Amino acid sequence: MNVDKEFALKLLQIKALQINLDKPYQWASGWLSPIYCDNRKVLSHPYIRDFVKSELANRVLSHFSDADVIAGVATAGIAHGCLAADLLKLPFVYVRSQPKTHGMGNQIEGELLPGQKVVVIEDLISTGNSSLQVVNALREAGGEVIGMCSLFTYNFPIAQQAFEVAGVSLQTISHYDALLEVATEINAITPEQQQALKQWNIAPHAWQPKLST
Repeated sequence: MNVDKEFALKLLQIKALQINLDKPYQWASGWLSPIYCDNRKVLSHPYIRDFVKSELANRVLSHFSDADVIAGVATAGIAHGCLAADLLKLPFVYVRSQPKTHGMGNQIEGELLPGQKVVVIEDLISTGNSSLQVVNALREAGGEVIGMCSLFTYNFPIAQQAFEVAGVSLQTISHYDALLEVATEINAITPEQQQALKQWNIAPHAWQPKLST
């Protein structure tokens, strides 16, 4: 089994990934989603946590070997980023969505020097907006963002386009297509449900659940 499907299976097993077409989850954006992904649960499972740490580090080494600093996205990316930075023996910083309104007013916590090459660690990519806001903050602070690594992505076309426009290479451990494949293989969803989930992924902003009769 490929790493992307292996990790999707692990997320399903610990219920970090949940599928519910009948009672979808509502995102902060207002979108209704039949998928809920909570990668924070990984932190409570040591062997899966080690798997994630190793795979994130592998992606940094394979795609961004000249990285000087690892930056975690607050809050969910902090723990995963710190674990990867520790394995790679690289400095670590984390980035808030907004500067603090008290104290030093920092948005970036830790030491980032101008010109340092940064790899951002995110837990989940949906539209990519919040992740790319962090990229902008790092660039404004003088960092050179050379890429981003994430645990999971929904593979939305809007996100892929946003990363291309921003000039950020994205590497992930798993993704939405791998989830659908493995969920079908283990009979967690039917082929009909797989097709419904594919339709949601094409136009999540307009998707509505079918009412049970």
